[in-house]
Amino acid sequence: MDRTLPIPGNEHPITIELSGLHVVVRSGELVVADTRRPLILREAGHLPVYYVPLADVDQTLLRSSATTTYCPYKGDASYFSVAGPDGGIEDAAWTYPEPYAPVDAIAGHIAFYTDRMQLTAADR
Repeated sequence: MDRTLPIPGNEHPITIELSGLHVVVRSGELVVADTRRPLILREAGHLPVYYVPLADVDQTLLRSSATTTYCPYKGDASYFSVAGPDGGIEDAAWTYPEPYAPVDAIAGHIAFYTDRMQLTAADR
């Protein structure tokens, strides 16, 4: 696998900033994450993604998954399944434990698939 590190730029922009919103992630009625300090990552060709500080996640609900993926702009991602009231939700979240330097702000954060979890983002 080619691990040449492309740098985000004009051809493939990636921006990361504090979103300024209150983000809550739920599995049914169960609150999995609740933060007032999420990051929002915007990447060319993708919908914006909220990254929640791991400190604001109920980590007792996370189960490490064997799934991994690679992004040439961000690095190696690890996945988590989330325990819920109706059982587990497979590969519902991902994190980049050691993201590449251009996106190192997402280290220590986790993102959730919005088609598997309920995510609300509202003004503080």
